[in-house]
Amino acid sequence: MSKVFTITSGLETMGALKTGGQGSVYKGRRMGEIITAIKLLPTPIYSETADDKNFTHFQNEVQKLKKVNEQPNPNVVKLVSSGITETGNFPYIEMEFIEGPDLEELLKPPHDPVFTIKECLKVAEQLSGALAHCHRFNVKHGDIKSNNIKFNKRTGNYVLLDFGLAIMSDEDRRTSLRHAGAIEFMAPEQNEGRMLFETDVYSFGVVMFELLAGIVPFPLKDKGETSRNAVMLAHMEATPPNIFALRGKALPELWSSEKRENEMLIPEWLFAMVYRCLEKKPEERFASGMALHEFIVKNSVSFAKGEASGQVKLLQQENRKLLEENRNLQNELKQYRSGKITVTSYQNASGENVIIQKKKSSAPKAFLWILAGLFVAAIFIYAIQLNNKSNVINNNAKNVLSDSLLHITTEQQQQLNNARDLLKANNKDAALDIYQQLSQQEIAQAMFQYANLALQGKNDRLDCNEAFEMLTKASDKNYLPAKTTLGFLYAFANDENTLKQLNYYARCVFPLNVSKGADLLMQSTVQGDVTAEQWLSKLDKK
Repeated sequence: MSKVFTITSGLETMGALKTGGQGSVYKGRRMGEIITAIKLLPTPIYSETADDKNFTHFQNEVQKLKKVNEQPNPNVVKLVSSGITETGNFPYIEMEFIEGPDLEELLKPPHDPVFTIKECLKVAEQLSGALAHCHRFNVKHGDIKSNNIKFNKRTGNYVLLDFGLAIMSDEDRRTSLRHAGAIEFMAPEQNEGRMLFETDVYSFGVVMFELLAGIVPFPLKDKGETSRNAVMLAHMEATPPNIFALRGKALPELWSSEKRENEMLIPEWLFAMVYRCLEKKPEERFASGMALHEFIVKNSVSFAKGEASGQVKLLQQENRKLLEENRNLQNELKQYRSGKITVTSYQNASGENVIIQKKKSSAPKAFLWILAGLFVAAIFIYAIQLNNKSNVINNNAKNVLSDSLLHITTEQQQQLNNARDLLKANNKDAALDIYQQLSQQEIAQAMFQYANLALQGKNDRLDCNEAFEMLTKASDKNYLPAKTTLGFLYAFANDENTLKQLNYYARCVFPLNVSKGADLLMQSTVQGDVTAEQWLSKLDKK
């Protein structure tokens, strides 16, 4: 059992919780049975006067922490007291004791090796809220890492702990980080001794990466100086690996196939946020915890309401149903104009309009206006439904589109990037070689590019029929650019001028199917494609 010793009158330790370069944390007991956590800093203070710079700095930083606690935050550990130990003259801060595991422990057996997306969003919102709260009071934590974030078993909240690094002097901080800091979570500028708001944002990004992928971007192989230097250099120069690929490998095999599939649908904004936090240059990250928290709250609203990608598919089905009803109304309108049917309209007991259709050789013109009004009303209702669920579309629809992206490896993604760069450099043959190879592996992005270049007359390795068939396959894989392009070609196949403007029609003739083209364009529009929306609008005007 660890030795019990007195920190100050009425406060004693009950054993060490953890030790590190920034000092040691002990389980403390105040006034007999009140349990707290005590952070002892490694640099002693010899004079509790303004002449001792360490004491002055300690006092200044503790005052900041006290201001943080003046407005309690459920995701920031509470400061109970601070002072100098009676023996050894070591500065200490006493904090509330949080009962529960930290994130590092929650990623180890018997727990799953990754967090669910829902729980990742909870951590993101609560941890960013904690950073925002601290940054408002000009407190930079400086040591955000997975074992400094605990799950409070009593409240169900995630709590940011250990502000030891925040109250150290610059020199002590540099020394501590150099020899014992959690280098896997350190921002590039920390190697120079700098600590900014953006430094906490970077470390936040590493934590979120770890929860999604099951591993930090740049793991430490061992505790040797060579390994630490390699990780430090990676933070400064290397591109973070692919979260999708790592998460796919880390998902528990015990999860059902449906759960595994759903847990690969990472919201695009969450994916982009993590990589923005991990930018090498501080000015390219979120400027502070406030900016980060605002971004997360704004984008996670629809998910927090329980609207997942399955509801997007339901919305698509509803929209297709409305489109079909609208087509039927158009057909009926044509029949009215030809005088084949007529309409009687009345209100039932519920106040609903009931329409009765009768065949007739000729129709009064007034009834044409009734049907036209019904058609406009149907379109209006459709627009309202689409607008009411716009948050689902904006935040979740693109996840459906990314299905093909989720199953490519890091190497395949790099090949796609190389092909794109080769095209920009006018090295078409080398780019086509890559696209051809990846198309044989049925990678949707490559199939689209390879077919699209052929349809534009820039790839003579495929004839028109082969290219159109490959484009169709890419569309069937739910790859958005392919779906939009295919819809456009079906809808505008006989519009020679429009095709020529877009470099199509160079050597191919496309099958005209306006109905199918409109349906594809509508699907793409629902899924957030602005280009598809523009083509659909032009099609409506024709």
